[in-house]
Amino acid sequence: MFIKLAGPTMLLAALIGPAVAAEPLPDTIAAPGESVVLSVHAEGAQVYECKAGSDGKLAWTFREPIATLLSEGKTIGRHYAGPNWELADSSAVVGKAIGNATGATAADIPWLKLEVTARRGSGALTPVTTVQRINTHGGRLDGMCDKAGEFRSAPYSAEYVFLKKG
Repeated sequence: MFIKLAGPTMLLAALIGPAVAAEPLPDTIAAPGESVVLSVHAEGAQVYECKAGSDGKLAWTFREPIATLLSEGKTIGRHYAGPNWELADSSAVVGKAIGNATGATAADIPWLKLEVTARRGSGALTPVTTVQRINTHGGRLDGMCDKAGEFRSAPYSAEYVFLKKG
């Protein structure tokens, strides 16, 4: 499958098959009746900040993701706070988590189902209504934090599947 991007000769080969989970997804993140628009691999970090909780104790609190979106080993976009996904074709979506499932190990961040709440630009992500984060590896931060305001990151990878209704 090819998706035409901004620019007369730029084409993006969208990986549909290999990035999708081989087994059925947990009900909490499944999107029955929706079809895949694009599936990409992400490599990056989950960023945490040391903050005092309601009990006054310091703990690592999730702040934001920072990741590169890849297709066939080439950078095609980025993922960052919001959460936002933005492609090189200028299309972008913002999501809100509406479901989750535990990762494969205690070190893996959860799998997510996100509802698209906003769009920008025009391109491959324009019709997207749902984003799934699956096949996560890493991203959880262990250990105590001693100094409020300190930041740490935990490397992670995941597959992001962009879906549309119908």
